[in-house]
Amino acid sequence: MSLFKKIAGTFEKFPVLEGILPVKASQIPLDIIAGITLAALAIPEVMGYAKIAGVPVVLGLYTLLLPMAVFAIFGSSKHLVVGADSATAAITATVLVTMAVPESPQYIALAGMVALLAAFFLIISRILKLGFIADFLSRAVLIGFLTGVGIQVALGQVPGMFGVPNEGTGLLLQVVHVFTQEISLMNGTTVLLSILVLGIIFCGGHFFRTIPWALLTVIGAIIASWALDLAAYGVTTIGTMDGGLPVIAFPVVSPDLVPDLLGIAIACFLVILAQSAATSRAYAIRYEEKFNENVDLVGLGLSNIAAGMSGTFVVNGSPTKTEMVDSAGGRSQLAQVVTVGIVLLVLLFLTVPLSYLPRSVLAAIVFTIGIRLIDINGMKTILTLRPVEFMVALLTTLTVIFISVGWGIVIAIVLSILAHLRHSYHPINVLISQTPEGKWKSAPPSSGKQAVPGLAIYRFGANLYYANENRFTGDILDIAKSASPPLKWLCLSASMIGDIDYSGSESIKQLHGRLKKHGVELVISDIRDQVMRQLEKDRIIELIGKEHVFDSYRDAFVAYQELEAGP
Repeated sequence: MSLFKKIAGTFEKFPVLEGILPVKASQIPLDIIAGITLAALAIPEVMGYAKIAGVPVVLGLYTLLLPMAVFAIFGSSKHLVVGADSATAAITATVLVTMAVPESPQYIALAGMVALLAAFFLIISRILKLGFIADFLSRAVLIGFLTGVGIQVALGQVPGMFGVPNEGTGLLLQVVHVFTQEISLMNGTTVLLSILVLGIIFCGGHFFRTIPWALLTVIGAIIASWALDLAAYGVTTIGTMDGGLPVIAFPVVSPDLVPDLLGIAIACFLVILAQSAATSRAYAIRYEEKFNENVDLVGLGLSNIAAGMSGTFVVNGSPTKTEMVDSAGGRSQLAQVVTVGIVLLVLLFLTVPLSYLPRSVLAAIVFTIGIRLIDINGMKTILTLRPVEFMVALLTTLTVIFISVGWGIVIAIVLSILAHLRHSYHPINVLISQTPEGKWKSAPPSSGKQAVPGLAIYRFGANLYYANENRFTGDILDIAKSASPPLKWLCLSASMIGDIDYSGSESIKQLHGRLKKHGVELVISDIRDQVMRQLEKDRIIELIGKEHVFDSYRDAFVAYQELEAGP
């Protein structure tokens, strides 16, 4: 056995390098190409995210260095790409701009502390196995949330694209101010550059999607700025960038300010949890691969520790960057390792050329990133198929735009939970009966359909718990009271019930007694194993009698017919 195989075999026993091993020789060239492609597309993108977050542009590149490398080592997903993200960058900026001057040392330290706090919550969530929280962000709410973030990000770049200062409170007022009060301050060359960049990215991306138009516009703008001395025409550039490797240090923040950062860190944590888990799960399903959400939580937590200690801001699993790698043929974290190497070369040797980049060009690139997050088609589809869920998504969008991204994610989770409760509170409950041809069909409880005279089979369509027990009890009692002919048996088909809480258990006991008074026997069928254990523990099986428990409602049907037929 070769030394490489021995090392690989050792690592496979521990939760490290799960996103890389086993290495397939035939896949290595594709992963290298995908890593180069990711670097070409992601470098201008993360520079834009740094601008959104309010930190120096070079810190965007830092998110593609240590944090990406750490996740490649400690993460589980072979596909998830970790780096700067528009949503967490926007969340970071909304609070920190009220605490310090953007790009100042204090601001950068606060951003680093937010990353460390987010890492703390990620690690705790792994210890407490809280990954299920991600499931409480419905797809509809996520579409609304990201649409709101996209609108906020895009509108926030309008002053920068036209080379005028941000004035007024609120994004909409800022945009109105630009076009009503600051037209005379606009620089013609700056405006022309922004329009040209937007045209190239949108038109080029429409006709030739595989070409990295954002990177080409950055390169072209840098060359034009240097060769034509655009600064002499009033075009503002990024200016001198500190090159080299990041300094590893703990962010120095006053302890009094840490409580003020907890809310923003929790908001970032929730976005990371939901977005990263959803992305990893989607690609694992696509390629029929296993991934461990708990290992990913550790990887994401360690990545954010690396971010905070290397002087940059929160990192997240990025759906867009993950798709960049996948589209280029990458199938493992080896592609991200290649990207790390390229970013390292850029930081060591190419920061001087980047200093010539016009700020308006970067603002225009960020504007296109925001526009891509706005999912009009997704919102239309939700409106058409689920109008109620559309209102939830729209409310989330408006919260993000008019209040804040942080409150947006809180509202998103609350609304998702309320939507879940609404579905479980109003489950689809049916009566099951037979057609004259002997086929089984379902009908609403109000129909009073009986399987055979004297037997009603009622299927409850959700878990039975405190919020829907009254509906459960009310349905069955109404069926029994209005039955014609009168019922002798009422069969509860529990195939859709995966859990019964204390209130639900007590409601079954009370229901059994009330049905008995009406001369109706309660029988149960289609019970799942875990529910059976609950019913046995709560002594419900003992109450109704084991002879009244059936494997399926068909068995209950046969037993009732045999009982009626007599000996």
